[in-house]
Amino acid sequence: MNYITVKEAAEKWGVTARRVQILCQEQRIKGAYRFGRSWMIPSGAVLPNARKRAEEPRLPMPRKSPFLAMTNLYNRVGGADECAEMLVNNPEAHALFEAEIAYRRGEINKVYDRARYFLSSRSGFYAILGGGMLLAFCAMWRGDLELWNEAKRHILDAPHSTEEEREIISLSLAIIDSSVYDNKSYPVWFSTGNFEALPPDSHPAAKVFYVKYLYMAAHGIATKQFKLEGVEGLALMRIIPNAIEPLITQAVVDKTVLPEILLRMSCAVAYHNSGMKEQAIAHIDKAVAMALKDKLYGTLTEYVRHFHGLLEDRIALVDPSALEIIRALYASYSIGWSALSGKIRNRFIATNLTEREREVAKLTAFGFKTHEIAGMLYLSESTIKQTVTRVLNKTGLTEKKDLYLIL
Repeated sequence: MNYITVKEAAEKWGVTARRVQILCQEQRIKGAYRFGRSWMIPSGAVLPNARKRAEEPRLPMPRKSPFLAMTNLYNRVGGADECAEMLVNNPEAHALFEAEIAYRRGEINKVYDRARYFLSSRSGFYAILGGGMLLAFCAMWRGDLELWNEAKRHILDAPHSTEEEREIISLSLAIIDSSVYDNKSYPVWFSTGNFEALPPDSHPAAKVFYVKYLYMAAHGIATKQFKLEGVEGLALMRIIPNAIEPLITQAVVDKTVLPEILLRMSCAVAYHNSGMKEQAIAHIDKAVAMALKDKLYGTLTEYVRHFHGLLEDRIALVDPSALEIIRALYASYSIGWSALSGKIRNRFIATNLTEREREVAKLTAFGFKTHEIAGMLYLSESTIKQTVTRVLNKTGLTEKKDLYLIL
């Protein structure tokens, strides 16, 4: 059996080393034993439930949302840890908020342990939903379809008593599905941008994922996966920023830090795909500056694949050391995401392409001609043709029209 130290256990579970020592002394960590003056803890041990949890009155979540980090609890750039400390007297909210921030930082092992804690203890409705979603995001990073399906079962089984809570379950399922570009489970009311079925505390998160829904629609039209009468090519992609910009302004006014970062990144993706590089950079730079203040490396990692090197270039200008962390995270994330998304959508998502090859493949899938792509990327037409041929050879496709299948 492998063992870890008190310090390693504390980092893994997101608690203090002193807390772990007390749990060891109280013999509440199964398999832990004292070796000299130190404690040795089984690497597979889990953080025990709080003592007498059943007898303690359950404190309600401070917001009606399983996405605490997206509410105005987190209202100051650089204030994530301070916000967590403010929740320390509400153990469940404190643990959920810390787990969500850990996910945003790319600390997936810590997130997994916290998710298991929520789902195995007598947690409340929002904590169970939050735990299920965190487990799903872990599955996405790991490429684990079995874990993904388990997470969805936990969300579906969350004990609910009102119609409002049932709709939050629907939204939660739609949110995790959107993470792998599967839009089949979006509720009809949500796909029209109508959030009246949700408590106001859940609106900031709903806006972020509604934008993702719009982006998936725009991407589907651009790659001819489905048709919308009167709309073709990048027409919808080019007008999406017009819908996102007011939402960004509202996030600034509401002081919801994480939604602002995510909305700015989504807006930048739409601008980038539309060939509006300067507008994309403006939002990237603002989002990066905000995210790095709280070390939200995981959030930036999940957008790397959309920018074909541009995001990495902008991060390098601000913090080269952060870029190295993000690149290391992306090496893991890209494999897991591609594997899971491919299984769910019955596709082969290519992970063996260079950034240039992926960019050329995307522009080709969007319907641009060889000479147009050459002009956009400042390359020769022969280079573009050779790149497309390499992509087809690497992916096993035979037709350029099928390139959307690997994106």
